[in-house]
Amino acid sequence: MDFNELCLGCRTYRRFEQKEIPEEILTELLENARVANSAMNGQVLRYVLVKSQETVKKLQPYFHFAAALPKELGQPKEEEQPTAFIILCTEGPETPWTGIDIGIAVRTMNLNAYIHGVGSCIIGNVEFEKVKEILSIPETWIPRLALALGYPSHKSSLVELPEDGSIKYYLDEERQYYVPKRKQEDISIIR
Repeated sequence: MDFNELCLGCRTYRRFEQKEIPEEILTELLENARVANSAMNGQVLRYVLVKSQETVKKLQPYFHFAAALPKELGQPKEEEQPTAFIILCTEGPETPWTGIDIGIAVRTMNLNAYIHGVGSCIIGNVEFEKVKEILSIPETWIPRLALALGYPSHKSSLVELPEDGSIKYYLDEERQYYVPKRKQEDISIIR
C-alpha cells in the first residue's frame, strides 16, 4: 500500500469485529509514537495502553462516539465495540505546541494501525476523570485524547460535498459511513 492509499483508507471506524489485536502491533504503535516528532523535543506525552478485554469492556460507557449522529447510530453496540484503547496523556508543563505533539502522535498511531488492517477512532469526548480512576493513571498524567482500536466491521468512504455544501458525515441503510470532503481546489492556493 502506498502512502496515498494509506491516507484514503485510514478513515474513522466506529464498529469493530470482536477480534483481539496482536500484542506486537500494539507495541509497535506505542514505539512509533514514542519516536515521532516532538516540539523542542519536549516529550511531554505519556501513553496508557488498554488491551485487557475485561478493562476495555469496563471503559466502554465513558467513551462517546459520533456526536454528529443520533446515539443509537453512532455509538457502537456491545458486539461492535473497540478491542483496545490508547489514552494519550501529558505530563509536566504544557507549551503552545503540546496540542500539535498530541496530533502528531495520534496520527502516527492511526496510520500505523491501518497498515496492519486495524481501524481506529480518535476520540476527545471521553469522561477522562472516570477513565483515569479506573485505570489508576498517575496523578501527574493528564488524559487529553484517546484512540479506540479494532478490526473494522464497516466501510467508511469519502464522497464529494452535496449541493448544499454540508460536511456532515452520514450512514446508509447498512450503517456504512460516508464522509464528504471539500475539493482540493477549494481549500488550496497554489502560486
